[in-house]
Amino acid sequence: MTAQPPDPDPAETPNLEPGGGVSPGSTPPDAAQTSGTSFSEPRTGRHFPPTGIATMVAVGAIAAVFLAIAVLLILDLAGVCD
Repeated sequence: MTAQPPDPDPAETPNLEPGGGVSPGSTPPDAAQTSGTSFSEPRTGRHFPPTGIATMVAVGAIAAVFLAIAVLLILDLAGVCD
């Protein structure tokens, strides 16, 4: 059992020119086509969510603590802070 091809047989398609083109003013043969969605997409919000803001603040605070510790360790290794 073989499946039928999605496009019509060119030998049976009317108004085809040599090479498979369609003459001007003719409708092209029926074939599968893709179109846009049938419903409108919901608008996305332009505001940053509160959880995102809280996450950025937390990551920034942790980064600041690590940076401060790194600077203190470097100063201690250099002998500046005894």
